[in-house]
Amino acid sequence: MDMNHRSRGKWRGAALAVLLTAGTLTAAAPGARADGARTETPVASTSPVTGVTESVVRVKVPLPESAGPRPAACDWLSYLRYRSADGPSASADADRILIAQPGILEGAGAFDSVARNTVTRAAGQGAHIEFWALDRRSNCLEDRTGIASGDQHSAVDYYYRGKQVDGRTFGGYAGNGRLGWMAKLGIEQTVRDQYDLLAAELPDQAQRKRKVLCGGHSLGGVITGYFAAADFDGDRATTADAGYNQCAGYFALDTTVSTSLADLSGNLPDDTNLPDIGLGYGVVQAGLDSGLLSRTLSAPVLLNPETMTLLGIAGLGALKDLEGEADLPRYLPSNLNIEATNRFLFAKDTATFLSGSPSVKDFRLTNGAVLGALLDDNSVPLAFLQTSIGFFDGGPIADKSFPVANGGARQPGLYGTAYKAIPDRPQGPLYTWRTYDRVGDPDDPGYRSADGTPFTGAGEEVTDVRQLARSLAEQPLDFTEQYFPTKLVTDIQLGTSPQVKKLVVHPGGLTANPVLTVLAGEGLLAGRVPPELHPVVADGYQHIDVLTAAPTQNNGRPEIVSTSLAGFARSPR
Repeated sequence: MDMNHRSRGKWRGAALAVLLTAGTLTAAAPGARADGARTETPVASTSPVTGVTESVVRVKVPLPESAGPRPAACDWLSYLRYRSADGPSASADADRILIAQPGILEGAGAFDSVARNTVTRAAGQGAHIEFWALDRRSNCLEDRTGIASGDQHSAVDYYYRGKQVDGRTFGGYAGNGRLGWMAKLGIEQTVRDQYDLLAAELPDQAQRKRKVLCGGHSLGGVITGYFAAADFDGDRATTADAGYNQCAGYFALDTTVSTSLADLSGNLPDDTNLPDIGLGYGVVQAGLDSGLLSRTLSAPVLLNPETMTLLGIAGLGALKDLEGEADLPRYLPSNLNIEATNRFLFAKDTATFLSGSPSVKDFRLTNGAVLGALLDDNSVPLAFLQTSIGFFDGGPIADKSFPVANGGARQPGLYGTAYKAIPDRPQGPLYTWRTYDRVGDPDDPGYRSADGTPFTGAGEEVTDVRQLARSLAEQPLDFTEQYFPTKLVTDIQLGTSPQVKKLVVHPGGLTANPVLTVLAGEGLLAGRVPPELHPVVADGYQHIDVLTAAPTQNNGRPEIVSTSLAGFARSPR
C-alpha cells in the first residue's frame, strides 16, 4: 500500500464521522529511586517465564529549548530493562545488550514476551544478556493510572467518566494544540534519543561497539537503518560517534534494516491523517509547526488515543478472568469513536456495519473472546495489529465479509491472509475463546468458512492470549502508542529530500555489521524480502506474533524468534 494514497474504500462509511477527543493533559512524573538524572524501578510480573528481572528505567535527556513548551516528563527517555535474575546487575557487565526500537503505534510493553523468552533462552546456554525495549519520547503523554488500577470498571470510569483513581483525575486526551513540541519529533530526534540514551547508560563507546545489538520491530527496522547511517558529532571524518559504531550487529523483526518504508507497505490503513508529502518537506513541516496538520498519527477506527486505550482495558478483563462473561461492551460509554470501532470490528457484513445491528452488545462473550475479537488475525482486519492467539468457540461462527470478503480479491498487505470469522448468534450461547495450544485438540469443532476452508489450524496459532493480556494490562509502559509523531513517518517518506538525505551521513553503516532478519511467515513482508538477507521465517506467525509468541509452540519446538535472537547474541563479533 502506498502510504500517501487516500483510498475512498467502502469501510470508511460511518467511521469518517469519528473525531479525535481533545482535552487537557496530565503527565506522569518520573519513577522512584531518583538520583537526579536516572531512575530505575523494579517491575512485578505474573509471567510464567521466570528467572528474568524487569525494571523500568528513565533517563533525563532534555529536548532542546527550540522544541518549545512540553510536559516535564517529556524531557525523560524510558525503556524496559530485562536481564537474567542470576546475571550481573550492571548492564556494562552483561554479555550482550539488545536495544529494540518499536514499530508504528507501538510501545515498549509490546516486547515483553520476546524479551523474556530471549533472556531466558540465552541464560540456558550460559550467556547473560539484557534486552532493552525502548519507549518513544512521545509516550510520556500517556496516563496508565486507570489500567494500573487492575479493575476494568475503575479503568473505564477513569478514562471515560471522569472518576478518580487513587486521588487522581484523568486530564483527557491531548489535542493537537497542546502538542506543538511534537512537530520536531522526526527521524533525526528519534535516532539522537537512542544515541543519547546509549551514551548515558554505557559511556564507553568501545564497550557499546562490542556489546550492543541494535534493532527493532516493523518501523523499528527503518529507524535502526537511519541510526546506523547517522553521525552524531557533526564531523563525518570522525567515526567513533557514527551510528554503526555503537552496535556490534543489527536485528530486524518482521522488517528490514533500511532507510525506506517500501518494505512496510500495508502497515497503515489509507484513512490515517498523514499529510500529502507531495507538498514537499517545507510545506509539510510548516503545517506541523503551525498546527494546520495533525502532529500525531491517527485514524477514525481503533487508531487513536481513546480507542487504543480499550486494548489495555480489554487486557485487564482477560488477565483477571479469561473465561468469565464480559460486561465491557455494555459498560463502555456510547460515543462516536467507540461506536465506529465496534461496528468495524464486529460487523458481519456491510449492512450490519451501516445499521449497527446486531452490535457487539447483543452477543454473550467471555473476556478472552473480547480480546480475541480485538487482536486475533481471524477477527481484526488490520494486518499490522494481528496476533495468532486462538479462535472463537461455543457457538455458530460465520464468515466476516466486512470490510473484505473471505477468499475473493483481497489485499493481504492491509487485511492479512487469514480468513475472518465472527460469532453468528446474537442473544445466543456464551462464546468462549479457544487458546492457541488447544486449537486442533480432539474437542475442537474445526470451524470452516462458507467455502469449506478451515479458519485456522494448530500450526497457525502461536501466542498465548493470557500472556498477551498480561503484556497489555500489566506493563508500566504501554503496549500501544497513543501519540505517534506524524513527523517521524513524513520524514522517512520524504527520504529523498535534502533535509532528510543529510541524515544519512554513513550509508555504508547499514551493512557494516552482521544482520539477523526474522520474518513472520504470514506477516507484512511474507515472500517479499530479498533472499540475500537469509531471513529466518517464523511459519504461521503474524506481524505482532514475532513479539508475543509463547516460549513453546504447538509443534513442541522452542519459539523461533527468541531462539534466533539468543543465538545471534551469543555469536562472536
